[in-house]
Amino acid sequence: MYAVELSGISKTFGNVRANDDVSLQVSAGSIHAIAGENGAGKSTLTHIIYGMLSPSSGTMKISGREVSFSSPRDAIEAGIGMVHQHFMLVRNQTVAENIILGREKTPLAGIMKRRNISEDIASMAERHDMALDPDAIVGELSVGEEQRVEILKLLYRNASVLILDEPTAVLTPGETAQLFSTLRSLKREGKTVILITHKLDEVLEISDTVSVMRRGNITATVPTSSVSKKDLARMMVGRDVLLRVNNPPSEPGPEVLDINALSLVDRKRRRVLDELSLSVRTGEIYGIAGVEGNGQNELLDILWGMHDRESRITGSIRISGTDLIGLSPKEIADMGVSHIPGDRLRHGVIREFSVSENMLFGRHRETCFHRFGGFRRESVLRFTEEMTALFDIRYSPGPDIPVSMLSGGNQQKIVLARELNRPGLKLLLLAHPTRGVDIGAIELIHRCIVEARRNGLAILLVSSELDEIIALSTRIGCMYKGRIRHEFAPEHVTEGRFHQKEFEKEIGMHIT
Repeated sequence: MYAVELSGISKTFGNVRANDDVSLQVSAGSIHAIAGENGAGKSTLTHIIYGMLSPSSGTMKISGREVSFSSPRDAIEAGIGMVHQHFMLVRNQTVAENIILGREKTPLAGIMKRRNISEDIASMAERHDMALDPDAIVGELSVGEEQRVEILKLLYRNASVLILDEPTAVLTPGETAQLFSTLRSLKREGKTVILITHKLDEVLEISDTVSVMRRGNITATVPTSSVSKKDLARMMVGRDVLLRVNNPPSEPGPEVLDINALSLVDRKRRRVLDELSLSVRTGEIYGIAGVEGNGQNELLDILWGMHDRESRITGSIRISGTDLIGLSPKEIADMGVSHIPGDRLRHGVIREFSVSENMLFGRHRETCFHRFGGFRRESVLRFTEEMTALFDIRYSPGPDIPVSMLSGGNQQKIVLARELNRPGLKLLLLAHPTRGVDIGAIELIHRCIVEARRNGLAILLVSSELDEIIALSTRIGCMYKGRIRHEFAPEHVTEGRFHQKEFEKEIGMHIT
């Protein structure tokens, strides 16, 4: 029996055909992955299943019954639930309050006392291996715990089909393993999971079946056990994909970044950084490996002048011999520093602004874009077109459309194009450069990063993806509890002399 059946589903937005005659069958009680490049139509398709969008044509059946949803409420009533990539929680409320939100006036919530609701939620969480305190404040939870709240919301509403959009994009390896344990538990209970992900290793590990989308179509649906990572990449992109970029040995030049005994005590008197020391030279990529939450974000905030001014900083940071601490982001940028943030939607782009406007952010003072106190539109458009071609940024119909209309991968390419091509650039602060990006875009982004390094740029890389750290870095520092515990020299990196136990010991994590 099929939990979800789609037949001839199409969806158009003006002249853009996001889904084109899509047919899909998802078996009940299975984990079904949908993979594809950014912009392939995955999100549009799942939004149709969840009732957020209505198809332009085609039919949909849920458990054999033809349905037509006008809103997510209709989908929820039919047993469909969705966990979005960006969680939809009220952060100052408890776990239990978030889970019953919108259901307070139902007979179940009206009869049951708060204690009974909390006990019911705790029992549900334990049954599916999701350790969670129903009375905890959501704003104090980790990202992985917030995701568990979202899943429990669906289970509380008796969802039989759960759609998860890029569920591991912001999870640590341990949290990902925890999530997969939960998904297997849900499958054993007869739930159906539709998984949208760019991470092909995860597709192969957790799913029973995978459907590949390209340009709005489903081009193949196969048992996961019958394909390899290389097969899936080729099916997604339409060509062979280099799974690991060629990264020749570096020949470092003068020191650009020097951090010495840097400590940070935040406003709650917690020691976040603890006498951290490292240096980065021209022509090298210094990768910081470690579980998120060990001071990486705070380090980048200080380097970019965005740290909490109520925190206490000791130690020194120098860029080519000049002290950086206390400077504003503009002053730091004028020193030849560029920043690609880990959260592009909060710090990298403004979704409501156009592609060409986003290309200018932080570069609007450059005289080549000016004319008589305003902007030289032809120069801005020419720069946008050059960057679009160089970084294979895909959008339609033109550069005046808002960035919100682009896929996450194409948004990331805009940030990368803008920051890598700054004049006088010396140091690049690079955080999670391929988070939420498909495998074809990962190949291009990695090549651009390595090429920038080979051209003499100094790069500080922070990533939760260990494979990415190893593939790109010329030196690796293992960060744990606010300090570099161990450093792997260039010969270890280029020769691939890494052992799992070494990393577990140095960064305090289990690598699966």
